[in-house]
Amino acid sequence: MKEKIFETASGTIHYWTNDIRESRITLVFLPGLTADHHLFDRQTVAFEEEFNLLTWDAPGHAASRPFKLDFSLMDKAVWLHEILKQEGISHPVLIGQSMGGYVSQCFIEKYPGEAAGFVSIDSAPLKRSYVTGAEIWLLKRTEGMYRAFPWSIMKKIGAEGCAVSEYGRILMRSFLDCYTKDEYCRLSGHGMKLLAEAMEADLPYRIGCPVILICGEKDNAGSAKSYNRRWTKKEGIPLFWIKNAGHNSNTDQPEEVNQIIRDFVRTIQEVQS
Repeated sequence: MKEKIFETASGTIHYWTNDIRESRITLVFLPGLTADHHLFDRQTVAFEEEFNLLTWDAPGHAASRPFKLDFSLMDKAVWLHEILKQEGISHPVLIGQSMGGYVSQCFIEKYPGEAAGFVSIDSAPLKRSYVTGAEIWLLKRTEGMYRAFPWSIMKKIGAEGCAVSEYGRILMRSFLDCYTKDEYCRLSGHGMKLLAEAMEADLPYRIGCPVILICGEKDNAGSAKSYNRRWTKKEGIPLFWIKNAGHNSNTDQPEEVNQIIRDFVRTIQEVQS
């Protein structure tokens, strides 16, 4: 994977690709809030010889710092679109974990018909109808709530609350160790606020491409499991439950998740051919 950059008025986004070939479909891996591109290491190794790959450190995260926290969720989708244009990539499969799944939904809303598919990993729907006013109110106050906890406890909860495997927890801890408490609280607070604002925008967020949902059976982050149950029931989207996996199910059970992704992408390729 080669590191590249994309300049914005708010800062520089760092992203990574393998050798892009016009004949191959592209998988775009979008990590969740406070995680970086290493969240998908077990996926990029598995897929690098088979597909075009692109992943990033989201704005304000890891290598994509310093970065002004003055952007919206839709801004992230626009920047992603510009990066894809810069690389000559069209019709990618978007694979978003948690916050990355929300970015994917904004991308699909902003650029209908441009995504070949969408894989939601431990994420949730952006549609306003799925959340209550109280949930949106709490999302906007995340930063203040986080600041009330000692940093050492926050890192422990963050690592153990997102993954159940030793690999997943060590990886998540490495993400958190690159931030100070102040950076982490500001980044998390901003992320939850822009998520709330995207929901309040009450856009259709129609997913006009093939889509599947993946969720860890031990995902205890917020109400992820409840949202996925409602999402599949209301919209008929296939849902894959991953045993012995938490919120970062792709790090806890990478082989199973990789097989689900591979099978999904192959169905898309069959339709395209």
